[in-house]
Amino acid sequence: MSTSALDASDRPSAITRLMHWIVLSWGWRRALVAFAAGTLSALAMAPFDAWPILFFTFPVLVWLTDGASAGRLGGVPSAAIAGWWFGFGYFLAGLYWVGHAFLVDAKNFGWLLPFAVIALPAGMACYTALGVAAARAIWVRGPARAIALAVALTAAEWLRGHLFSGFPWNAYGYALTGPLVLAQGAALVGIWGLTFIAVAVFASPAMLTDDRTDTRRPWLPLAISVVLLGALGLYGAIRLSHTPPAFVDNVRLRIMQPNLAQDDKFNYGAKQRVMSHYLELSDRSTGPQSASVRDVTHLIWPESAFPFLLTHEPDALAQIAALLPEGTVLITGAVRAPELPPGAKIERAYNSVYVIDHDGSILSVYDKIHLVPFGEYLPFQDFLEKLGLMQLTKLPGGFIAGERRRTMAVPRAPSMLPFLCYEIVFPGEAMPGGETRPGWMLNLTNDGWFGISSGPYQHLQQARMRSIEQGLPLVRAANTGVSAVIDPVGRIVKSLPLGAEGVMDSSLPRRIDAPLYARTGDLGAALVVVLALIFVIRRRVRQN
Repeated sequence: MSTSALDASDRPSAITRLMHWIVLSWGWRRALVAFAAGTLSALAMAPFDAWPILFFTFPVLVWLTDGASAGRLGGVPSAAIAGWWFGFGYFLAGLYWVGHAFLVDAKNFGWLLPFAVIALPAGMACYTALGVAAARAIWVRGPARAIALAVALTAAEWLRGHLFSGFPWNAYGYALTGPLVLAQGAALVGIWGLTFIAVAVFASPAMLTDDRTDTRRPWLPLAISVVLLGALGLYGAIRLSHTPPAFVDNVRLRIMQPNLAQDDKFNYGAKQRVMSHYLELSDRSTGPQSASVRDVTHLIWPESAFPFLLTHEPDALAQIAALLPEGTVLITGAVRAPELPPGAKIERAYNSVYVIDHDGSILSVYDKIHLVPFGEYLPFQDFLEKLGLMQLTKLPGGFIAGERRRTMAVPRAPSMLPFLCYEIVFPGEAMPGGETRPGWMLNLTNDGWFGISSGPYQHLQQARMRSIEQGLPLVRAANTGVSAVIDPVGRIVKSLPLGAEGVMDSSLPRRIDAPLYARTGDLGAALVVVLALIFVIRRRVRQN
């Protein structure tokens, strides 16, 4: 194995002794080490952003992969098992908040909580297992094995973000997005490029224990990694300094965060109470610079704002028209019924964004495309419904997916690109093909499903990355928070805290020229991974 030799000194260092213990561990100890390292790795994500911890946990994954060499088939199955335990710990700690959603209607869904909290991390960990197994299959001696791990895990994470509708949540590259200067790297290579950089950099301390016949300067990989992070930070600092905040003229936004209980959002009996709350809050004074909704041009409400079909409630539209002064439009989420023949029963619906003029007329509509599995629809819907199962929104048949992503025209503002809920976490789907580049992005969401937990902070972190990648400002309205206005380099201009009720007035940041990632997409990251794979394979051929 590549790191089995002791240091030249008679007494090995503490880190060398730790390496040997991990490399030689087996059975339940090996699984426990992998699980613990993965669990601690989740601290690198929001809201903790303790990204330096990966300098300690990723070397453990390298050493576990080193130790897999004694197993069958070149250690690939053993590496896969270690990778699964690492991934299971990482996703269990990072996605625990999903369980909150099953307590909103505990009577019907509470019994599913243990299955959901365990099953989702277990499934996501299969991608980590695949990545570590692939890394073991191309494993080499010396520093190049950190590159092998980065290649394989980046490919596995990309698959996780695309297969079976995709779930790229908490990709490893997000560890480099806590510090805003490091996050600017996404403007060049996107989240998948940052994932490759993150794995390679954070795995580098593992080389400190290498046999000098494999690594002449064991400190050099870590030194190069620190220099790379420094270069990334320098690029980010220069980009931020050359992009001062700028705003669109004559656009004044008001984002309303109602902090509404989930029970009310799905209770038709609460219809008027919900409307009254929205209307009162939207017209609330926020100080001398903004006395009421009459001082803004665009009022924005969150996803699925109403416990009813908006277009089927003329009195609700009339109340909106009474609220809005001439020259002000409302942008809101709402459930929309499909067009049906007269008298036909409404059985399914769209999750939509409406742009409504001051007289209550609907100017344009966008229907959500990327629906949430088990939240808005069930895989094999008919079969599972026959077994008595239902998605969390309890709509028989599930929501209907929209046809395509597109920009929306908004009076007295640049065109916008809407995203509902977790549509914003898919980097490859952010910009629709054949569309004129919009002036801003809008993310309406309802993170109230997940309570006061890490989930909403992680959602905000990933939404902010789309601004940096695309060079577009983002306006975010969330039922329970975090609502925010974000400029095109990821600076949070204004925000409302999680779990708070309130309104927030802000100007609309101005977009900047499309950065490299916005023009080339994932091509840059793919090129880096392919070149790195060629490098690793050549090293492996030479060593054999």
